[in-house]
Amino acid sequence: LPQGTARGLRRRKGAAARHFSAPAWMGLEGLFADEPLETGQGTESLCAGFCDGGATGRDRAHRGRRDFRGQPGDHRDRFGTRGLSMLIDIIAGARPNFMKIAPIIHALEARKDAGGELRYRLVHTGQHYDARMSGDFFTQLGIPDPHVNLEAGSGTQAEQTAGIMVRYEKLLTDAPSGLCLVVGDVTSTMACAIAAQKLQVPVAHVEAGIRSGDWTMPEEINRMVTDAISNWFFTTSNIANDNLRRAGIADERIFFVGNTMIDTLLANLPRLQAPGFWGQAGLAPG
Repeated sequence: LPQGTARGLRRRKGAAARHFSAPAWMGLEGLFADEPLETGQGTESLCAGFCDGGATGRDRAHRGRRDFRGQPGDHRDRFGTRGLSMLIDIIAGARPNFMKIAPIIHALEARKDAGGELRYRLVHTGQHYDARMSGDFFTQLGIPDPHVNLEAGSGTQAEQTAGIMVRYEKLLTDAPSGLCLVVGDVTSTMACAIAAQKLQVPVAHVEAGIRSGDWTMPEEINRMVTDAISNWFFTTSNIANDNLRRAGIADERIFFVGNTMIDTLLANLPRLQAPGFWGQAGLAPG
């Protein structure tokens, strides 16, 4: 298991609140955990970070953006109503994304059922659009149908990136959200992060800080660009934490929550089936 999941974590109570001037309209002053996280419980910490409550207002500023040193800078809440400011866009476009967002959505739904005020809008970019690469995953993982499908389709990497950016920009212009939450390192992750930041919508990156060091990989470029413009970083390991620190990211922006893929794995363990050759070969667990 990744370090963030296998070893758990404990954050000092109030550390984020002391060092991080959080936007009151999202209630991020509560972005800390004073109890250890158990294995596979990354999404509980992630969702607890975006706690409910707080005020909103057109003139309220927060410290969401970062300056050239990687430190937070002013970022305006330009949305005038509480409903908009409590809306999180969850971006998904490719198979790896679907497995990573499933436990996040389930946790948000649980908080909603418990009376929480956070709401989400699931945005499918259409990067993977074949039923076997998209629809089947939604069904098997228990993910609701997307609220929006950008239908970006196929093309070169540049064409896909541009198509997603144009369509997501229009969505945010017509119906703004209070946060853009991206996961992983696919084209959709980078494209939506760029479009959001250009419209002054803060970005949270789940699975931030991962590096291969291989610039020939498109995913490596996507990771680097996304992390360069994100406001909050949710990580899976101490290695990822160190990568972000070396890039100048302050500790109060980094949240070591574990791997949501492990949450998906644990949730689906009861569905695992032995392959046909298992009995024939006389295999047994252990």
